[in-house]
Amino acid sequence: MRALIQRVSRADVRIDGVLEGEIGEGALILVCAMAGDQAEMPQKLAAKIAKLRIFRDEAGRMNRSLLDTGGSALIVSQFTLAADTRRGNRPGFSSAAAPDEGKAQYLQFVSAIADLGIPAATGVFGADMSVSLVNDGPVTIWLDTDD
Repeated sequence: MRALIQRVSRADVRIDGVLEGEIGEGALILVCAMAGDQAEMPQKLAAKIAKLRIFRDEAGRMNRSLLDTGGSALIVSQFTLAADTRRGNRPGFSSAAAPDEGKAQYLQFVSAIADLGIPAATGVFGADMSVSLVNDGPVTIWLDTDD
């Protein structure tokens, strides 16, 4: 699985102008299941993100995690994280998981985050969504379970 995590002071996702999910301080997590991902990947990625020390401590250093801060997560599926741009100018997405597999892994990831006690809001898998955010820092981290 692949994820792009952004530390936010707020974020929301809308579908056709209708609010689907929103959070205050926490993390916007764009997530993509990749072809060949193992069954344990959603839990592994959720645990890594939950413990990722990207939030400020009392001294202003990035030394606290979502678990430490009690922050929320807005989790949005985004197959375009699998983009391959090595050949030409049109991205290819063949390394993304098939839609049924991708949806199952996305939902498992959402459950894994919630099971860790992190309040989670979501978009809708496969929907055309508008995501708004205020990136705090800015802090943006790329994670890939293959690394």
